[in-house]
Amino acid sequence: MTRKQLVIIGAGMASGRLLEHLLEADASAYDVTLFNAEPRGCYNRIMLSPVLSGEKSFPEIVTHDDTWYADRGITCRFGERVVKIDRDRKVVTGEKGDVAYDKLVIATGSSPFIIPVPGKDLPGVVAYRDLEDTNAMIDASGTRGGRAVVVGGGLLGLEAAAGLRLRGMEVTVLHLMGHLMERQLDASAGHLLKADLERRGIRVLTEASTAEITGDGKVEMVKLADGTELPADIVVMAVGIRPETNVAKAAGLNVNRGMLVNAQMESTSDPDIYGLGECVEFDGNIFGLVAPLYDQAKVLAKTLLGEGDVFNVKQLSTKLKVTGCDLFSAGDFNEGDGREDIVFRDPARGVYKRLVIEDDRLIGAVFYGDTADSNWFFGLIQSGEDISENRDTLIFGPAFQGGAPVDPLAAVAALPDEAEICGCNGVCKGDIVSAIEGGAGDLGAVRAVTKASGSCGTCTGLVEQVLAVTLGDGFQMPTAQPMCGCTDLTHEDVRRLIKSQELKSMPAVWQAGAWKTPDGCHSCRPALNFYLLADWPVEYQDDPQSRFINERKHANIQKDGTFSVMPRMWGGITTPDELRAIADAADKFDVPTVKVTGGQRIDLLGVKGEDLPGIWADLNRAGMVSGHAYSKGLRTVKTCVGTDHCRFGTQDSTGLGIKLERALWGSWTPHKVKLAVSGCPRNCAEATCKDVGIICVDSGYQVGVGGAAGMDLKETERLADAKTEEEAMALTIAFIQLYRENAKYLDRPYKWVAKVGLDWVKARVVDDLDERQRLIDAFALSQSVYQKDPWAEHVKDRTDDYTPLADLTLEAAE
Repeated sequence: MTRKQLVIIGAGMASGRLLEHLLEADASAYDVTLFNAEPRGCYNRIMLSPVLSGEKSFPEIVTHDDTWYADRGITCRFGERVVKIDRDRKVVTGEKGDVAYDKLVIATGSSPFIIPVPGKDLPGVVAYRDLEDTNAMIDASGTRGGRAVVVGGGLLGLEAAAGLRLRGMEVTVLHLMGHLMERQLDASAGHLLKADLERRGIRVLTEASTAEITGDGKVEMVKLADGTELPADIVVMAVGIRPETNVAKAAGLNVNRGMLVNAQMESTSDPDIYGLGECVEFDGNIFGLVAPLYDQAKVLAKTLLGEGDVFNVKQLSTKLKVTGCDLFSAGDFNEGDGREDIVFRDPARGVYKRLVIEDDRLIGAVFYGDTADSNWFFGLIQSGEDISENRDTLIFGPAFQGGAPVDPLAAVAALPDEAEICGCNGVCKGDIVSAIEGGAGDLGAVRAVTKASGSCGTCTGLVEQVLAVTLGDGFQMPTAQPMCGCTDLTHEDVRRLIKSQELKSMPAVWQAGAWKTPDGCHSCRPALNFYLLADWPVEYQDDPQSRFINERKHANIQKDGTFSVMPRMWGGITTPDELRAIADAADKFDVPTVKVTGGQRIDLLGVKGEDLPGIWADLNRAGMVSGHAYSKGLRTVKTCVGTDHCRFGTQDSTGLGIKLERALWGSWTPHKVKLAVSGCPRNCAEATCKDVGIICVDSGYQVGVGGAAGMDLKETERLADAKTEEEAMALTIAFIQLYRENAKYLDRPYKWVAKVGLDWVKARVVDDLDERQRLIDAFALSQSVYQKDPWAEHVKDRTDDYTPLADLTLEAAE
């Protein structure tokens, strides 16, 4: 019997879910041909933001790879656009030929709206919808930073802004309305979000109307209606999307805002054609969130198999995490007669909660900064139950109903089976409980059965709580994720294993830790290399092949394949001879850009790879060594002029900075480390936002640790007060060594301190003098092996020395 032919146009998340449902129910029902204009199959577009920021790679967000399609006999026409649909002949014509169909699914998604201003077509103006857009933004940022303007302060725009800021760009967000994300947040929450973004270094302009984009052959400037001019190397349009209906319109199908479908997802003008996803319109609604798209996919799969089901428009909630800011909104939060608000504000914690009540029922909610109980509140909105008895304590969440706090798991236990846990995939508590009772005993198994937590991941903690409630003592709440897919051990487990069993090579760790792969992977090898180096500096030999490309090349690679060269300037101090050497090197090797960095150093940008040995030979002869601007190690020690020149200086901040830099340079650490020494509390060296910052005062030195000034803005916490330079240096060195011995690879000091607690650090670095000395001695031993200039040892061209793992070619997100 000849199988029916199913043709699907579009390989996005909605059609991907359709294929899963269809093949799980009856893999033999159809021969499937899948068209996609992109040259690839289904991937999780929700996770493009971590790809942009560098937190994930594209392969990590692929949902269906080539093997998945091949194993299921799906004919893939990727990178091929559909030219037309002949409904009379029931043929789809692609750029490479015709395909006949019995049933046709149009899942063409949406297209970005580009505001019609002059200059919108200039190179450098991009949307933010797919991998190509993401790669264009990554290319624009390179490793030099640059300036980006993001037009649109909705979710996509803010995700783009956050990713570009993490890539080092100066980012300005333009939003036409009075506050950000006005469709999801009320004005108060929107203003909190704006303040939070600005603290993270993102400039936000509201009520900003874009008038023109200008440039000579490429983007250079954005001009606003009020005359403001914003220099830009890239402009990201993120002002909205529209259903992509061109192919449906050309085929003569009924189209309004989207392609019109009925509750079975059938086109209202052709019973053999179906619509799915962002391109469709049902009952006057179009859809942009993933949850209703997955509902549509489930209904359409049953329709194609002749089973009865209908699609219903459900009330939706929005639970988002934008640049570390937790947001939740649901229902109707607009003001109106007969409505009352319950508002909770905690400015110190950055928490805002607003409930909207009408006729003793919760009809809307907006949360900012604390969304832990959002599912419970959403359930109240959906059920419409009377909340009058709990009104006084309602704002405090389910754990406080009845006037006293209870075990948080009790609130999860009290959720009804119909309470939605995973909004992306429309999974309720009852679905998860059924999966657990059917044998799904951990998060991965629950995700495989129900797909809960499988999209954006924000419901992961709640799914684990349902597991804990359902399994009781049979479930251990996870405290950390495995190091990578090669092992079930966490980073902390691996560090303990290396120390306790005195493992001094990667093969020894792989054997003792029951590694699932023979040689590790791009995630675990760099971490293992550092852990072994930190614990056994004498016995273990550093493995360059297990380092990221910048550390293998001893230079920062740029987007055009050239490199950045930064010689070390101790404490930011230089000499005329050093400056002459830098100028001569820049001339000799035709360096296109010479820049003063934020860390008081000079950076030579655009050096060719073949010139690296030569330029460093010249700089070495002038007495200069590598500034390790590429390393997981000490970058710079920033200083002010201190008592030598400043009338406010209380101590020799420059001298102390030089001593610290000379003591610490060359050390490998879990992540980059930056220090600063300010000569007085006026803090000209910005010491209060460094990994270690020292403020000089009349009585000595205030040593702070765990600061941050990137996407997370955090002031240092006081480690101790020191009376002498020697004591300040001892505290700093002991802290760095404690960090080296205990932190997870790629955790900055502020993240590590938050995990272990400052009191734990103080007990070892400040209070226990014997332990402090042990740490200092251990650091000195490591430095005796590794404190050396990599270029002083290698005078030949190093470019032929590297045969790295293929996956180790990109630097980790900084």
